[in-house]
Amino acid sequence: MARNSVKIGNITIGGDNPPVVQSMTNTDTADISKTVEQVNQLAQAGSEIVRITVNNEAAAEAVPEIVAQTNVPIVGDFHYNGHTLLGKYPKMAESLAKYRINPGNVGFGEKHDPQFKQMVEIAIEYDKPVRIGVNWGSLDQQIATKLMDENAKTVNPKPANEILREAMIISALTSAEKAQEIGLSANKIIISCKTSRAADLIAVYRDLAKRGDYALHLGLTEAGMGVKGIAASAAALAPLLLEGIGDTIRVSLTPHPDEPRTKEVEVAQEILQSLGIRSFNPQVSACPGCGRTTSTYFQELADDIHKFLRMRMPEWRKTYNGVENLNVAVMGCIVNGPGESKHADIGISLPGTGENPAAPVFIDGKKAMTLRGEHITSEFQQIVESYIEEKYTQCRANPTINKQFLT
Repeated sequence: MARNSVKIGNITIGGDNPPVVQSMTNTDTADISKTVEQVNQLAQAGSEIVRITVNNEAAAEAVPEIVAQTNVPIVGDFHYNGHTLLGKYPKMAESLAKYRINPGNVGFGEKHDPQFKQMVEIAIEYDKPVRIGVNWGSLDQQIATKLMDENAKTVNPKPANEILREAMIISALTSAEKAQEIGLSANKIIISCKTSRAADLIAVYRDLAKRGDYALHLGLTEAGMGVKGIAASAAALAPLLLEGIGDTIRVSLTPHPDEPRTKEVEVAQEILQSLGIRSFNPQVSACPGCGRTTSTYFQELADDIHKFLRMRMPEWRKTYNGVENLNVAVMGCIVNGPGESKHADIGISLPGTGENPAAPVFIDGKKAMTLRGEHITSEFQQIVESYIEEKYTQCRANPTINKQFLT
């Protein structure tokens, strides 16, 4: 079912549009130069929307300059004091492309509704969309407590997890309805209900998607580090995306100290591309290796080609229409190598250990040449360059934002 379409800056999400990749900075927003640098890095990596923390007055003052120095829709992330900052810094409120409001901490007790109303009214004044973002770890305790108490009184109480999932959904939908009552239109509202466990996330979003037409932001919160975070995010997002649920997505990885923030963007793109939903970069098919490939040469070649394709994509994307759909195969021996290479647009099949040192290259399913010697990597890279120049038409595309989302 198509969700409501929402315009965020110059990008339209929802409706019939495929999911958009989103990320978030981890710099001190008050540090303009570092934040601008990271926003631009994320955008260059393929993040089509970038969220920044707006947690104090220094951050709020920095926002307009950050927006001025970047070329991607910037979302302000507000917790606890968003109503104060949005009211006190109108230039910040006007420059942001979207506001993120957490109904669990917009205000407590009698302060909740007036402060929520104040933020929504500012969004209406500046014609900004709002993401109502409910998080498992900061759920509105009044709603959660009420549902838990009611459940405890039933003859057959439901598991606590099920009640908390329902509390998240009610919090999100009730807040969205209140925003509409205040005057914010449905096509200015995005909803998210994030959990840290894949099974809970899948259950929440399946239910949420049935109970409204609001655009949905999808992501597993606190996914974790490295392989764990990547696997958990893929396990949570894939079933939902295949069911057509999710209009913007984020992979919330905890980066290693020496790891770039852009890793989460790459993972989000790979999930969408692996599912056949969108294409971002040429795909490299490579075998895992076996006893026939005890040499590391084909592994090094596959890695070199992968890095080469990513390095060249920013320029290719500006120059060649559809180059992101290129499929390259780098195979390690003669068992599956020629066959897989024939299925790719362009592929190379390396000799296995002890086999004849010749590497046939296949182009559009036909053997085109055989490479030998010490310069196979550079020669194959040049063949890829020539193939792209010949097969893909010239175009003018925005290197930061996928042109199909521009309106």
